[in-house]
Amino acid sequence: MIYLDNSATSPIDEEVRDAMLPYLNEEFGNPSSKYYCKATHAKNAVEEAREKVARLLGAKPDEIIFTAGATESTNFIIKGYLDYRKFYGDGKNHVITSLVEHKATLNTCKYLNGELYSNNDPTTSLFGVKKKVDRGYEASFVGVTPDGEISVEEITSAIKENTALVSMLYVNNEIGTISDVESVAEICKKNNIALHSDLTQALGKIEIDVKRMGIDYASCSAHKIYGPKGIGAAFMKSDAYGIVPITAFMHGGEQEFGFRAGTHAVHNIVGFGKAAEIALRDLKKNEAYIKSLDDMLIEGISTIEGVHTTVDISKRLPGIISLVVDKTDFHNERFIKKISEDVALSTGSACSAGEPSYVIQALGLADKVTKVLRVSINKYTTAKDIEKFVGILKAEI
Repeated sequence: MIYLDNSATSPIDEEVRDAMLPYLNEEFGNPSSKYYCKATHAKNAVEEAREKVARLLGAKPDEIIFTAGATESTNFIIKGYLDYRKFYGDGKNHVITSLVEHKATLNTCKYLNGELYSNNDPTTSLFGVKKKVDRGYEASFVGVTPDGEISVEEITSAIKENTALVSMLYVNNEIGTISDVESVAEICKKNNIALHSDLTQALGKIEIDVKRMGIDYASCSAHKIYGPKGIGAAFMKSDAYGIVPITAFMHGGEQEFGFRAGTHAVHNIVGFGKAAEIALRDLKKNEAYIKSLDDMLIEGISTIEGVHTTVDISKRLPGIISLVVDKTDFHNERFIKKISEDVALSTGSACSAGEPSYVIQALGLADKVTKVLRVSINKYTTAKDIEKFVGILKAEI
């Protein structure tokens, strides 16, 4: 099978698997236990992984909190920061985000805004009552450019006296557009507003330095960089006194500096650390290789009448390609099902499966939502894979 759905998840690297195996077998100790060797080995392995993830982000090890993934990190940061600032800080309770965010951000902000009760119907409670609940927070949702870039101007216009946080993607998970995080960071700094960025699709693909970029909080996952599922991290900036205060996500033990209680999944943490180490080691090589395959795909689809990218290719990260098949009788779900024995790809985010893409609609392409395909490439994809896929697309269309 030709696997072209890497924005959903990536295959695990063999080096990562091999690094994890001892912590599933003989090194099974709990890092929160004391003195005996299995506990010490586990604790050392967790801290070594923390250093590796920090290095990939340009952060300090004590600014990395291990979580179950980027979705948990995003929930933790947005809810925790607003809670702390509202009740223990200056009382500010407003968050600004965009219309093209990952569901983890979008639905967290809708929930705080009193709009969301379930993922199925954002206006209906579990008891079937349609109403908006005042949870004591506010959220604003800004638009994007026709190429899907989060509008710096709209974020600036949305700032209010009670704005505490801006949350934005760095690289969009459906269309690959890279947004200007650094310009937003400058605006936030001038207005005493914290900036959270979901770095999941950018991590390990382009250079990231959270300090240089002015990011205060960030989310990421291991399984997008050839690591295991079920493990991610939250970056939380620190000052001279440690991590800037934020309400804990899970209360219980003192794991993860007291921010996230619960026994560490040491094997997954080790896997994340190894994946981060490899990503940093091979960053330039993989970046160039994926760019070459991206160029090949773009050239290939240019020969197919009625097929084009949804956004300007200069605005996006190579390796995530959103295509429109502008043919009257084409339906993306039907096409993906038809070729599913040979090719794995998607219509958009795995977290929005079965729904029309709100990202594509935000681009002003509501009439094209059933004609969009997302192709995402990994370091194991070959030129032959791209050639075959273009051939299949051409033959089917």
